[in-house]
Amino acid sequence: MKIQWDKQTCTHSGNCVESLPEVFKVADGQFVIEPDKATDAEITKVINQCPSGALKQID
Repeated sequence: MKIQWDKQTCTHSGNCVESLPEVFKVADGQFVIEPDKATDAEITKVINQCPSGALKQID
């Protein structure tokens, strides 16, 4: 799965980091996404719960 993050749209609510910290994290001041650390279903659930819509699944 590929995930797109729109920095300009993100409101930094932290929902993704709190919900799935093994996938969504901040490392060395950068937002890092490691989609191979969870199932597609788990990631999709977090993407759908993003309040700003900054996270999107891309094909």
